[in-house]
Amino acid sequence: MKVNVIVFDMDDTLYDEINYVKSAFISVSEFFSKEYDINQTDFFNKLLKELEENGRGKVFDEVFIEYGIYSKANIKKALNIYRTHIPNIILRDDAKEILEYFKILKFPIYLVTDGNKIVQRKKVNALKLDDYCKKIMITHNYGIKYSKPSTYCFEKIAFLENNNFEKIVYIGDNVNKDFVNIKKIGFKTIRFKNGMFKDIKKDEKYQADINIDNLLVLKSLIERTSYENR
Repeated sequence: MKVNVIVFDMDDTLYDEINYVKSAFISVSEFFSKEYDINQTDFFNKLLKELEENGRGKVFDEVFIEYGIYSKANIKKALNIYRTHIPNIILRDDAKEILEYFKILKFPIYLVTDGNKIVQRKKVNALKLDDYCKKIMITHNYGIKYSKPSTYCFEKIAFLENNNFEKIVYIGDNVNKDFVNIKKIGFKTIRFKNGMFKDIKKDEKYQADINIDNLLVLKSLIERTSYENR
């Protein structure tokens, strides 16, 4: 695959998002264990168990009810801690190596990520992604309507790099939204099968051009086109 620009997703692509969730749950558990004199480890484990069994929807509601500390104010406080805590997360080993590899090769590297702009910026800072990326694009900074599957940020990258869509590759994990629209207009796409979406099956139009299960495979998949062919 010959391209001039590489764009990465962040959550479950460059790091495992469950580690962010665990980091947030630790902060929430620490706060409420002190407020209500309850065991921090038990409280954390309850949050994690509720997440694993029933998903994210009402994790705090269910656990707070179980502990007899449910109130709208406490749920609001828990969500605020979740979103504003300093995350204890690191890049996947293969992500760190591949970012360093493409940086040495002087590939322009961009990041496009959806989500709360405060939360996503804290993740970016914790992962030190500014050290690798030419520009970080948190889609909600431009407006929620520009989150994926919108092509807005990708077209913006093409404009900034004065590059054709087909000379840009995007690596992401969420087959529900990451590739469907940008593939239609010519961007190259690679699906990293990791995290909560790794086993999701979708129609062909949602699929990436290539599927991988280790980011280091990108060393053999991606090479740079000549400057003249931009």
